[in-house]
This record gives sequence, C-alpha cells and structure tokens, in this order.
Amino acid sequence: MRHFSVFGAGLTTLGLALSLTTLPGCGSRSGTESENTAAAADTTKPVVVDTVALKRQAMMRDSLKADSIAKKNGQLPGAILPGHRIVAFYGNIRAKGMGILGREPKEQMLAKFRKVQKEWQEADPSLPVQPALHSVTITAQAAAGKDGKYRLMNSKATIDETIQWAKDNNCIVFLDVQVGLSDLEHELHKLEPWLKDPIVHMGIDPEFAMKTKGVRPGKKIGTYDAKDVNYAINFLARIVSENKLPPKVLTVHRFTEGMITNYKKIKLDPRVQVVMHMDGWGNPVLKKDSYRDYIQTQPVQYTGFKLFYEYDARPAPHHIMTPKEVLAELTPKPLYIQYQ
Repeated sequence: MRHFSVFGAGLTTLGLALSLTTLPGCGSRSGTESENTAAAADTTKPVVVDTVALKRQAMMRDSLKADSIAKKNGQLPGAILPGHRIVAFYGNIRAKGMGILGREPKEQMLAKFRKVQKEWQEADPSLPVQPALHSVTITAQAAAGKDGKYRLMNSKATIDETIQWAKDNNCIVFLDVQVGLSDLEHELHKLEPWLKDPIVHMGIDPEFAMKTKGVRPGKKIGTYDAKDVNYAINFLARIVSENKLPPKVLTVHRFTEGMITNYKKIKLDPRVQVVMHMDGWGNPVLKKDSYRDYIQTQPVQYTGFKLFYEYDARPAPHHIMTPKEVLAELTPKPLYIQYQ
C-alpha cells in the first residue's frame, strides 16, 4: 500500500501461539399381517422435529420484534451505539508485538489507557466513553498447522483472563477473528460460550481471510463479501435472541477497496451494531483519505478509526492524531476508536 501497512493487524506475531430429517412416506397397506402390524407400530414413534426450521422461524420473529422496538424507541435496550463512543486498546495480553494491549506491563498499560479515555472524554463531553479491550483471539499464522488453515485460537485461560481484566476495569471486550484459510462458518462457533456474556462483542478481520485468495496469510490482503459480514451479523443476532442480551457490536476491519465487496448488500439487524473500522496506518493526511474513500463514501452503519502507537508517528514529522484532530477532521465522527 502507498501509505499504510499491508498488514494492519500485524503479522509480526504469526508464530503465536441436523442435518434435516424427512418423515418417511406413506406405504401400501397390502402387505402381510406382520408387516402391517410393524407399520402400525411405526406410527407411534415420536415425530422428528425440524429444529433448524424452528430456529429459523424464531429468528425471524425475534428480528421483526427487534425492528418494531428499534423503530419505536430508536434503539434496543442496552445498545452501546450511538449513545457512547467506544475507545479500545488492541492486541493480545500474551503478545508484545500485536499491539498496546500486551506490549507493556499490565498496570502500565491500564494507566495509559485511563489517560487516553480521559483525553477522549474531554475532547467530546457530549458522549460518554465506553472503554474496551479488543483482543485478537483467533490469529492468522505463518505456519499451516495440522489442518492447513493457518490460524490458531487462544487458550480458554487467555480468553478468560482478558475478560476478567475488562470486568475489573469497567471495560467491554471484543474477540477478534482472523480466519486464515478457514472461514467464519467454522470459526465463530468456537467463541459462542464467551459471547453469551453481555460485555463480550466481536471483530472480524478480512485482511487475513485468505480462502478465496488460495494463499497463506501475508502473501496478499484478504477479503470478505457482504455474505460473510451477514453471516457474522446473523450469528450474533441469534446469540442475542437466545440469551436475551443487549445488542452486540461487530467491528469489521477495512483499509482497502477490496477488503469488503458488495457493501450495499450488508443487511443490518437491530440486535447487532456494525462498525466499519478504518485501520490503516501512516501520516494523518493519507489516513484521512482512506477514511473518506473506504468508510465515508461506502457507509454501512457506524464508523471506526485506528491509531497506531508504533507506526503513525514515523517518519517524523508525522504524528499520532489527537482526539480533537480526529473529531475535527473526520466525517462522520467515528464512534469507535482503536489504539494499536
């Protein structure tokens, strides 16, 4: 790329660690007595229930209900956006190279994070800041792994500890997914146990979605189509409905045209709040150009903007944009801010 990293989330740490059942058709009554007796016995068996269809119908009912509530009240109860601005620290608590979340000792990082939250609150007192820890949880890898999918999931202990850090510091959590040569259908369900927690939300990163590219992560920039984003939205909407949760936030990383295709076909659902997140790095002028080209001119719902401690300020005289600069120079003003 001409002005930001080809690999926005950073590959420097890639070494890290019913079916439908149909009812039998009616047969002839002209068989032997024993055959007819058996057939009569079969009718007493429990009817097979199509649970997939039932869940689909329930989702449709819940969607209609959610739509009606949202139209009447503006948002579903407990929605974070647009009544807050989410400010997140990104990375992995086990990895120094993936972002600020794991780069510094825990207490030092949290002190810096509190300072950043204060800066954003002072820059825009009209919106309360919602702090977040954005954790890369399924990570693209340089090595194929046993199944050849080039991705690795954090341990349960790491995920649990990250969520506990968040709870101890009044934060929400984003579990971020880099699928490698796998796909969302095979990866997202792994995170469902944690997503049942109301403070846990999700991010998906097309940069490392390589299935349609046919190469390992790092060789090319990956891509998601609207159908992939819609899959993630429907997945989260189901969890919200089944567990009676407030809406989930879904962040979708983007810094090139091709990372998201057919954006107009993304289907919004009140149970899921979608943030299109510009996460390229570079000097402020070119970051603003990218935000305009890929976020502002291709609107979906809410917008996000990323700031890089290590890369935005290099080379001098480039600098990390301040909260006041971001708010003054970006349209629409992003409601999700992420620091890496």
